[in-house]
This record gives sequence, C-alpha cells and structure tokens, in this order.
Amino acid sequence: MSATATSSSRATTRSAATLAGFGAILLWSLLALFTAASGTVPPFQLAAMTFGVGGLCGCATWIARPARARALLQPWPVWLLGVGGLFGYHALYFSALRLAPPAEAGLISYLWPLLIVLFSARLPGSGGLRAGHLAGAALGLAGVAALFVGRGELGFTAGALPGYAASLAAAFVWAGYSVLSARVGQVPTDAVAGFCLVTAVLSLACHLAFETTIWPADAMQWGAVLFLGIGPVGGAFYLWDIGCKRGDVRLLGVTAYAAPVLSTLILVATGYASPGPALALACLLIVAGALTAVRASRAAPTGI
Repeated sequence: MSATATSSSRATTRSAATLAGFGAILLWSLLALFTAASGTVPPFQLAAMTFGVGGLCGCATWIARPARARALLQPWPVWLLGVGGLFGYHALYFSALRLAPPAEAGLISYLWPLLIVLFSARLPGSGGLRAGHLAGAALGLAGVAALFVGRGELGFTAGALPGYAASLAAAFVWAGYSVLSARVGQVPTDAVAGFCLVTAVLSLACHLAFETTIWPADAMQWGAVLFLGIGPVGGAFYLWDIGCKRGDVRLLGVTAYAAPVLSTLILVATGYASPGPALALACLLIVAGALTAVRASRAAPTGI
C-alpha cells in the first residue's frame, strides 16, 4: 500500500471515529429529556439502574463474539481510569447538585470541553495547542453561559463553594478521562461494559448509603430509564470511547458544547421548556465555535 493510500485510510478511520464521538454528544443531548421523564428516581439510584443497563447491553454483544469478553482482562491502571472517569465524574456532579444550585453547578462542570482542548495538546502527534481550538472552546463556553444567563438562574453565592469545588473537580475528572483514554488506545472499547457495571455497583452503594429508594411510577417512566441505559448512559460512553481513542479529541471537546443547547431545543420541542433569545444566541456562539475548531483541525497534523 502506498504512503498516500495509507494516509487516506488513517484519515477516513479518524473521521469515522470522530463521527462516533459526535454520536455520543447527540445522545447526551437527550439526557435531560429522559431524566425528566423518568420521574423522581434519586440520582445515584438512577445511575445504578442506567449504568447497569448500559453495561449489560455491552456484555450482550459478546454472545455472538465471546472472545470480546477478554477486553475485561486489563491492568489495574486501566480499570482505575475507566471506573474513575465514569463513577468519579457522576459522583462529583451529583454531590455538586446537592451542595450548589443546579445552574451554577452545571455551568462550572461544563468547563470539561475546554479542559479537553487544553489537555489534548499533550497528546503525541497533536502538534501542540492551536489558537483556533482555544477560540472555538471559548465561544462554546460563552454559548453555554448565555444559555444559563438567559434562564435567569445564575447567582453564585459563597455558601455554595463546596458545590462549586465539586463541579470543578468533576470537569477535571471527565476531561482527564477523555484525554487519557486516547493514551490507552490499545484497550478495546468492549472494556467500557465492565467500567459501566462497576460504576453501577458503586452507584448502588452510594444510593443505599445516602438516598431513599423511589421506583419509577409507571411504564413510561420505566421506559425512560431503559432508554437512558441504552442511550445517554450506555451507548454514548462506547461511542465516546471510540471518538477519544481514534478521533479528533480537540474537535470533540469543542463540539461537546452543543449538548446543552441541543438538550434545551429538545426540551422546548417537547414542551418541557420555553424558547427565548438566549437560546438563539447560544446556538450562534456554539456553531461559530465548532466551525472555528473545524478549521483549526483541518490545518492541524492528523497523527494523534
């Protein structure tokens, strides 16, 4: 195979993996809708249920390909990264929601896409940090901030500092997990099934320790929980793993800012929220940020 053909094949693989990462972002945009539809199930209980479903869905694929189960035979640092990323982020984020207002906690936690852009500069073959990626991430963050400000929900208070700290820690954990996943690219995505199942067990332990059990009230709420496990809290993590390991991590980081805006658009379309000028501004800023990042990625080396 010629050098040109090899380069073209790598570019195609990289583009396909990046598209998989975009799929994760699209699934995460459905998270708010189906969480709202799942009723009043407590956060850690919901995490235990949905990560359990997500993990079992991954294991189900091994029926046709039993050899894939060997993906679970990983050294402890890989397990620490996988479980630490999935459970660590959600535990910190749920704690932040208990200690700080949801809007502020959500905005601070959404520093993770910007952190991904910053951290990815240390990846082999990244070519260093490019101004276009930074500008795109900054525009995306501004878009998310505009979305929260438009709702009139922001009001930072000193009493919520522990919650803000937990939100910031969650952002660093998820960004670190995403970028470090690229450094263990040899680990098969099938291993994510194991990470999800361990996360489900740890979430169940936290639920039993800190929450009162509330089951979904009807078939619709049970359906929402099932879909969460298959999609936003299941399939999304498999797609994100593919995107981070073989795709353009920096572009994924910038594009991730679309998730809260798409989520709001879906809530508006389904009657859970009302439209407003802030939503339009957020869309414009995030689209501008994504286009800026795309342009930077096209000019960057493709050897990550």
